[in-house]
Amino acid sequence: MDTDRADETMRLRSIGSAALLVDYASSRGLSTADVLRSTGIHAADLDDQTAEITLVQEITLIRNIVRGVEDEPGQGLLAGLMCHATSLGLLGFAIMSSPTLGHAIDIGLRHVDLTYTIANHTMRKVGDEVWIVRDDRLLPEEIRSFALERDLGAISTVQQDLMSIKPPVLRVQVALRAHPIYEMFGAVLGVDDIRFDADQSIMVFTRSALNLPLPQANIAVARYYEQQCEELIERRRSRIGVSGQVRKLLIRRGGVADQSHVAADLDVSVRTLRRRLADEGTTFRELSNETIGMLAEELLVAGLTVEQVADRLGYSSVSAFGSAFRSWKGQSPGHFARNNRGRTTVRV
Repeated sequence: MDTDRADETMRLRSIGSAALLVDYASSRGLSTADVLRSTGIHAADLDDQTAEITLVQEITLIRNIVRGVEDEPGQGLLAGLMCHATSLGLLGFAIMSSPTLGHAIDIGLRHVDLTYTIANHTMRKVGDEVWIVRDDRLLPEEIRSFALERDLGAISTVQQDLMSIKPPVLRVQVALRAHPIYEMFGAVLGVDDIRFDADQSIMVFTRSALNLPLPQANIAVARYYEQQCEELIERRRSRIGVSGQVRKLLIRRGGVADQSHVAADLDVSVRTLRRRLADEGTTFRELSNETIGMLAEELLVAGLTVEQVADRLGYSSVSAFGSAFRSWKGQSPGHFARNNRGRTTVRV
């Protein structure tokens, strides 16, 4: 188990993305309770603009939506169209006041945790072209299509907010199978050349497009909001909350630890630990189940047998482990292992 990868899932993010997703899910007939199930997010939190969630909470929320809409193609795209530059708070103002498109893209890539994407993106300069390359290998496979669609939709609306002209996109390749619903991609992204079934998703611009001036350019304002973004990210990195500390301890202990031992490691009483976790919208049991589930998936992907994983995670029997795993994933551990073994990814 790669602890750094596990820590990646505990990055703090704005709750704004979750709020938009819940609004979208509501428009599709899903209840807020169903969307927030097992996330540790309370409905009241969605109205608190200062609230923060972890990446793993957002992934769980998206998984609930994907299951609710039965992963129908195009659903993520519709969700992404609800995102605008102003939805991004400080980062949105920094992007809108950027002097050029290249500066706006750079700010977005450097402050990715303030965007609504849950994948990683890098910018490459290839000859006369600029490639924005997506890496979503850390995401659970069952939400990748929805997450990719959502990001493409959000990119489209933010570009429209920034520029009154057609976005200067040369071509887009996506790790999605072609589907009639995706015919709207061209109209949404303003590009005719869209290639499906790609190994990796890439958006391509001309290098000269980076110098395109933006209509609301104001260098002084852009610098101010960019500094605000950097300070916000630094504050988030300096605290991951008690729940984050508990997850780290559980990961180090292989998921097997009782509440009293974890409380002792944190130098607090069990009662205090329970209260602090409740303040963060979760419980020790939820965190323990979440961590054990993540470890179970990692071990199965790594090639351990179901029996070995059950033993390593402290289950009294293979059947008990199987029952727990089915409650997390909706499938047996054996079926999950057969479909995912050998794939390098972190499962959450």
